Amino acid sequence: MYKTQAQALEFLQVFKAKLDETEDFKEVLLCVPFTDLSVVSKILHGGIIRLGAQNIHWEAEGAFTGEISGQMLEEIGVDYVIVGHSERRQYFAESDRTVNLRLLAAQKAGLTPILCVGETKQQRDANQTEEVIINQLKYALPNVDQKRLVIAYEPIWAIGTGETCASTEANRVIKLIRSRLSNFDVTIQYGGSVKPDNIDEIMGQPEIDGVLVGGASLDPIGFARIVNYQ
Repeated sequence: MYKTQAQALEFLQVFKAKLDETEDFKEVLLCVPFTDLSVVSKILHGGIIRLGAQNIHWEAEGAFTGEISGQMLEEIGVDYVIVGHSERRQYFAESDRTVNLRLLAAQKAGLTPILCVGETKQQRDANQTEEVIINQLKYALPNVDQKRLVIAYEPIWAIGTGETCASTEANRVIKLIRSRLSNFDVTIQYGGSVKPDNIDEIMGQPEIDGVLVGGASLDPIGFARIVNYQ
C-alpha cells in the first residue's frame, strides 16, 4: 500500500529510463494498488512493462463492498494478479479455499494469477516447511490451468525482516514446488527481502525463474538494478 497516482508517475519516469538496455527475454511486471492501475496502464501501454493487481475477488459482481472483480481489472489493461500473498493470509483471513477461488476467477477473466506460498518462522523451526508448501499447493491448485500460472515462494519469515532465505535453500524449496506440478514449465519465483545486492546470487540458482519484490521495488533505481541482474 504505497504511492499515490502522482508518486507512481514520478516512479515510472525514473524507472523506465533505466530499462533501455534490459534484455528482451526478461519480463517486467508492476503490481500496483487499485487506485494507480488506470493511470499506470495508460503510461505502460505498448511498452515492455506489464501491469498486475494485488488481489481479486472470486465473484464477477455482487454485494462485496470494497472488492474488485476480474472483469474490472481486465478492462483497464491488467494482465496479472497476485493471489494468496502472505499479508492477505495473515491480516485478511485469506484461506487456501479462497485462494483457489481467486485463482479460478483470475483465469476466467483472462488474467494470469501469481500464487504465493510460503511458511512462517514457527513452521520452519518445527521442520514443517515441506508439509506446509505441499498442503498449500494441494488446496490451491484444483481445476487451475497450470499453463496460465506463476508461483512465488515467499518464506514469510524472510519478508521485510532483512533475513533472506539462503539462495540454495530457496532453490531447494522451489524444486520441491516444481516436482508437485503437472506443468514443470510454470514460472516459479522467489520472494523475501530481495535486494540489489543479493539478486545476482538468487538468479544464479537453476530452479529460480524470477523474483517477487516488495520493499526494494519502491526505489526505481534499486528496482531497475534488480531487473537488470547479472
